[in-house]
Amino acid sequence: MLMEFLQQTPAFVPGQWRPCPPVSDRNAWESLPGAARLLQAGQQAAKDDTGVPALPLSLWLRFTADGDRTQYENAYFGRRRTLARLALAEAVENQGNFIPLIGDYVWAICEESAWQLPAHNSYIRDTPQLPLADTSRPIVDLFAAETAALLAMVHYLLGDALEHYAPGLPRRLVREVTFRVLTPWQRDHFWWKGNGGEPMCNWTPWCVQNCLIAFSLLQPCSKEYLYTVVRSAAYSLDCFLKDYGEDGACSEGAQYYSHAGLCLFNGLDILCAIAPGVFDRVWEQPKLRGIAEYISNVHVSGSFYLNFADCSPLAGARGAREFLFGRKIGSQPLMALAAEDFVRWPGGEPTSDSVAGINLYYAVQAAFAEADICAYAKEHAGSAAVLPEDSWYPSIGLRICRRAGYTVGIKAGCNADSHNHNDTGSVTLYKDGKPLLIDLGVESYTKKTFSPQRYEIWTMRSGWHNLPEFDPEGAAYEQKPGAEFAAREVQKLEGGLSMDIAPAYGTVPGLGNYCRKAVLQEDGLHLSDETDYPGEVALSLLSVEAPQVEESGIRFGELGFAAIEQMPLRITTEKVEVTDARLRTAWPQVIWRTRIWFKHGLDLIVG
Repeated sequence: MLMEFLQQTPAFVPGQWRPCPPVSDRNAWESLPGAARLLQAGQQAAKDDTGVPALPLSLWLRFTADGDRTQYENAYFGRRRTLARLALAEAVENQGNFIPLIGDYVWAICEESAWQLPAHNSYIRDTPQLPLADTSRPIVDLFAAETAALLAMVHYLLGDALEHYAPGLPRRLVREVTFRVLTPWQRDHFWWKGNGGEPMCNWTPWCVQNCLIAFSLLQPCSKEYLYTVVRSAAYSLDCFLKDYGEDGACSEGAQYYSHAGLCLFNGLDILCAIAPGVFDRVWEQPKLRGIAEYISNVHVSGSFYLNFADCSPLAGARGAREFLFGRKIGSQPLMALAAEDFVRWPGGEPTSDSVAGINLYYAVQAAFAEADICAYAKEHAGSAAVLPEDSWYPSIGLRICRRAGYTVGIKAGCNADSHNHNDTGSVTLYKDGKPLLIDLGVESYTKKTFSPQRYEIWTMRSGWHNLPEFDPEGAAYEQKPGAEFAAREVQKLEGGLSMDIAPAYGTVPGLGNYCRKAVLQEDGLHLSDETDYPGEVALSLLSVEAPQVEESGIRFGELGFAAIEQMPLRITTEKVEVTDARLRTAWPQVIWRTRIWFKHGLDLIVG
């Protein structure tokens, strides 16, 4: 798509991208509606500062030694989050009070041996990470690119003030960003840049966006070099777009929309600025509208989203980027969702996401869009976005249906999604905005998460989704990972979906088919499973509410009831302690797995 546009206008007149007015434009900065809030956040960051968090070799080596990512990443992201808050506060106040501390953080980041994470320290995709970073050969990963963008924004806003405080520091900053990110980005091949039909993921727009920010702000260059950068970025984003269906579905789920669809938006916006007139037609493409509006379609209520794969049900609040994306393509549902969340959390939703707050450009974007967002919210107060009753994303096999107070997500597709879980055929159900049948999401990332042992992790397995297991007390057949392990005979129904999920299990003796029909009606989810498997089947249902087995079904606390047409062989319940920190951001200390044991068929109405 983008390369086609570029070929039609190969000799464009180069343009310029600027993220916001310079700090010297005091009228623009002092009139920001959130100025006091931004200044207070910086003051709090300065008050809480006890010195730049240390990044000793021992923390780096934890990943190699025992797979732990958390300790190093907490300190690494902590440095960047604090710097972003301090820099924005200084831009608002413009009195130099934060400059010494900002200088400490810039200096420390420039002194780091590597900007890539230990978990990303490899040159070839899906190969083992190297124990130590090669400082002569930088790797551009997600967070090296994020660091480049952060430092470029600091330089754009405060370069003169830093030069006055510590002459030469801004030049050091530019030199490090150029050597560690901008030069290798154009000189070397990193897998996320794309290579023909090789599958891409959120890494591509995420890295490209941040490389473009750093390039646009730091590197004066010839017209020929700018053309090279534009071609490189356009090619990479095309490689990303090729893996999206025309429906715009994000196979990685709602949580990754922030790093996929939204980074695509910013990357395109920058390309349109530095290559005027070349890519403007992209905003009219139906596929891009689908990518933008995906997040509003998978929204349930409040903070909850329909989730699958590594995605959490708490996928984060919407904000300025969604609002601006929605405005660009003329999407009222997306603008309304973004404005509603932004007004609720103008400073950003409270979150334990370690990556949150490290991108200074996002904060600046929000600061300068706040007035428009609040005006829109006021104008449309009381008129909530109208979501479609049913949505269908055939590219990933996702069906979303709404009836009365219920919202259901039904996943067909296959077990080869990016951030995949073995969850083909699973269902997720909300009642009155509360989770009834849940998808757990993923635990804190470790070395094992992205290794050949990934599917030993319990949350990745089909037995811990709302799915059947065959011969549960014997061989315990569960689903397998891979594109060939997929649903077949998928049919879209009014309010639901039907499919045969037997192929997702591979070879199971005696299993020919397992036909699942899931239809949402006003009284709840009608789930009908039929199979030719001759032995016992155990259907798992995961819930937050404690299950109570009754004569005609299962009661889930005070929230819902699963009526069973013909009582099965038996029903068992299992209390599961949730101890992982990442899972605890979404779920309470205890969740429940109910297992319904049956032969040949089972009919439920969950409502």
